[in-house]
Amino acid sequence: MTLLSRIVFALLVVAAVGAFFVAQRLKTSSPVVQGFEISSPIFSPNGDGRLDRERVSFRLKRSETVDVAVVDEQGDAVRELASGLSLKAYERSPVLTWDGRQDDGRFAPDGRYRIRVTLRREGRSIVVRQSFLLDDTPPKVTVRSVGPARGPGPELITRPGRQQVRIRWRPGVRYGRLLVFRTSPKPVRLVYERPLGGRTTKALWDGRTSSGRPAGAGTYLAVVERRDRAGVAGTSTPLDAEGLPKLPYGRTLEGQAGIVIQPVGVVPPLVATPAGRRVGIGVSAGGQGYRWSMGRLGGRAQKKGTASRAVVEVAPSAENSGIFLFTATQGSARAGAPFAVDDRRTNPVLVVIPVISWQGRNPADGDGDGRPDLLEDGLAAGLRRPLVTRLPAGFASSEQPVAAWLSRNRKRFDITTDYAIARKLPPLLEGHSGVLLAGRTSWLPPAAQVRLRRFVRSGGTLVEVAPDSLQRTVTLRGPTQLTRPLPPSTTDLFGSAIERRTGEFTVTNSRDSIDLFGGTEGLFRGYTQVEETVSPGRGKVLASAVTDDGRVVVVALRVGRGTVIRFGLPELPSRLASDPDAQGLMERSWQLMSR
Repeated sequence: MTLLSRIVFALLVVAAVGAFFVAQRLKTSSPVVQGFEISSPIFSPNGDGRLDRERVSFRLKRSETVDVAVVDEQGDAVRELASGLSLKAYERSPVLTWDGRQDDGRFAPDGRYRIRVTLRREGRSIVVRQSFLLDDTPPKVTVRSVGPARGPGPELITRPGRQQVRIRWRPGVRYGRLLVFRTSPKPVRLVYERPLGGRTTKALWDGRTSSGRPAGAGTYLAVVERRDRAGVAGTSTPLDAEGLPKLPYGRTLEGQAGIVIQPVGVVPPLVATPAGRRVGIGVSAGGQGYRWSMGRLGGRAQKKGTASRAVVEVAPSAENSGIFLFTATQGSARAGAPFAVDDRRTNPVLVVIPVISWQGRNPADGDGDGRPDLLEDGLAAGLRRPLVTRLPAGFASSEQPVAAWLSRNRKRFDITTDYAIARKLPPLLEGHSGVLLAGRTSWLPPAAQVRLRRFVRSGGTLVEVAPDSLQRTVTLRGPTQLTRPLPPSTTDLFGSAIERRTGEFTVTNSRDSIDLFGGTEGLFRGYTQVEETVSPGRGKVLASAVTDDGRVVVVALRVGRGTVIRFGLPELPSRLASDPDAQGLMERSWQLMSR
C-alpha cells in the first residue's frame, strides 16, 4: 500500500467513525419537528362534507424558515402547502390544509402520504414518520336478493303495510342506509330510508313510506349504502348528483333489488282468440282474491266472477270480430288487458292491435332489477308480463275510440295482433285487401315489417290511424322475449321521413286523386299535434292535406301496387265520436281498404 493510499484509507475511517457518532447523537436528541398533528388518519376529498380535507400543524425545536409539502410513498412531492414559512422555536405552525389535489390541480390517487418539512437554513429536509391515508374509492355492496320468494323476477307486495319483504346484501354494513326508490310511475323518487349498522346483511320493508303511509302501486328499487372509515359512501346502485338512481339507457341494474307493489295484474293472449273458444287469462294477485269481468270493449260484461287462482278461463262469444277487455279488480286497484276475438269469417279488412307495443310501454319489472322493462329505455321486455295499469298506455286515445267507431258503424273485419303477424299465425295478411293499424304500432320485429311491406307492394291498402307507428324495430327472441329495441328512425318502413310537431294547426286538403277526402269538408281544425311527412321516400303522393305553411300531414302514398294512408293527426281518433271530418276520413279509408 502506497503512502497516498494509506492517507485516503485513514480519512475514510475517521469520516465513518464521525458519521457513526453523529448518527448516535441524532437518535438520542429530540427531533427538530415536534408536536406533529393531523386532523384524521384517513380522509376522502370527494366533496360530501365528510373528512374532505386533511389538516396538519407542528412545532420546531428552533426558529427556522421552512417549506412544507405533501409527499407520496416514494417520497416524491405531490403538493406544496407552504413556502418560506417563518416559525419561532416551539411556536405552533398555522394549520395547513390539503384538499387532495396535486400541484397540477388533479386529484391525487388513493394511497398513503406524509408531510415533508424543508429547513432552509440547515439546507435539509425532514419527512415526518406519521402518515395518513387518502381514500376516495367507494366501497362495494351488492343487493343479492329480495325475498321470501326465490328465483328471478321482483318480489311482490299486494298489501302494503301487511306484508314484509326481506332484502339481503353483501358485504355487511356497519355504517350506512337502506334506501327504497319508486322507479315507476315516474318521476323517480325516494320513498323510504332507514339507518343500518352492526355489520348487518339484511333488512325488512313492509311497503310503507318513511311517513308510515302505504306506498302506491308501482316498481321499487332497494338500494343499500355502505360507508367506509373515510366516510366514502358506496351504493349498490349508483346515484346521481340529486341522490337518485342512475338508470342508464339500454342497461339493466346490477343485483336483484326489485320490488313490485301491485295488488293485481293481467296477462292477455298474444294472438286472436276464436269466438266461442275457451282461453286462459293470466292474473297476478299474489294468491289473494279478486273480482274479474270480461266483455266487448265499450259493451256490457259478458261474464264476471271472483277468483284467487292464477288463470281464469273464459269463452268470449261474438257475432263479429272485436276487441274485448278483461279486467281484474282487488280493492281500489284495477288492471285491464285488451285482447282480440275473431269471428272466424273471412272479411276484406284485417284489423291489427299492437300487443308488442302495449308490452313495450308496460311499466312492469320482469327481471327483478328494480326498474321497469321499457322498450323506449332500450331494455328487453317479456311479452308474458302482467299488464299493471287500467289500460295500456295510449289505449284510451287510439285503440279504444277506433274500436268504438268500428262497433258503432257495424263494420265487419278479421282481427289479429302484431305478434301474430311476426310469427305468421292466423288470420294471415294474405287474402285481405286492407289492413288497419288500430293503435300505436311503434315496435315491430323485422319479420312483421317484411310481411307488411310485401302486403302493400303486392296491392294491399294499409291505414295508420295512430301516431308513432312503423318507425322502430325490436327483435323477437324465442316465443315471448323482446330484445334489442331501437330508438325511432327518421324514416318508417316505407321510407317516408316523419317529424312530430306541436302548435296550433288547421290542415286543409291540397290534392286528392283517390277521393280520400270525399266524405269531409277537406278541413281539419283545432289540432295541437301533427306528424309531418317531410318526404314520401319512394312513395308517390296520391292525396294530401297540409298545414297553413304547406307541411304535409294527412297523406296517401302509392307504394308498389298498393297504398299507404297515414292520418298524421294524433288527436283524430279521439274525435271519431263527434267530428264529422274525422268520421268522414275514417269511413273513406275503410272503403279504400275494403275494395
